[in-house]
Amino acid sequence: MRTVRHHLLAAAGLTLATLALTACNDGTGTTDEGAAKPTASATASTTDKPATQKPTATPASNTTKSPSQKPTPAAPTEDDNPAAYAFCNGANTTTTAQPVSRPLNHMLLTVKNTGSKPCNLTYYPVLRFDGMQWAPRPIEASHPQAVVTLNPGESGYAGVLLSAADGSGDGGTTGKKLTVMFQAGTPNSDGGASAIPTLPAKGVYYDSTLTPTYWQTTADDALSY
Repeated sequence: MRTVRHHLLAAAGLTLATLALTACNDGTGTTDEGAAKPTASATASTTDKPATQKPTATPASNTTKSPSQKPTPAAPTEDDNPAAYAFCNGANTTTTAQPVSRPLNHMLLTVKNTGSKPCNLTYYPVLRFDGMQWAPRPIEASHPQAVVTLNPGESGYAGVLLSAADGSGDGGTTGKKLTVMFQAGTPNSDGGASAIPTLPAKGVYYDSTLTPTYWQTTADDALSY
């Protein structure tokens, strides 16, 4: 009986040893699965990378704002403001006086800008033949809507009624010398140097109806009054 009992105990011990070894093998497998976890973590890190790249959007926002950084505009000059132009006068222009056949008893004054900058031809020409003691008044209907500005090389015009076609004018006489005076920014102001255009050798006949137009941009407009 003792012999049988010893054999049973030995068999039971062998069975326990086998179970313990099996348990150790299972534990090793579980450890391996646990060791694989960093791989999952690495995968998660790879998946999260696009989120960490968000700061790259910052340069794009700066690029969008860059058009607002416009160059500082240049300070305005007198060329941008016609009111600041010099006045046309005998110093920066040439003036011609030419009697015309039509309209009857009319003369055309032409003023050409010979300077290097624009000039304003303001109001109307103030005329004086020889030692004439009176100043002819302009034809008010010829007043332009804007000041005539002459760029270098451009011309302005004024028509001059010399005498009444029906002979109703008084004090008719022949002028040998004509002085054309210019105005500045206000009526009857001194616009600077005057001009003395050449007249025909026989002179120009005029009477009390002598009347100039305001300065015009075309010869046709100047002779239409």
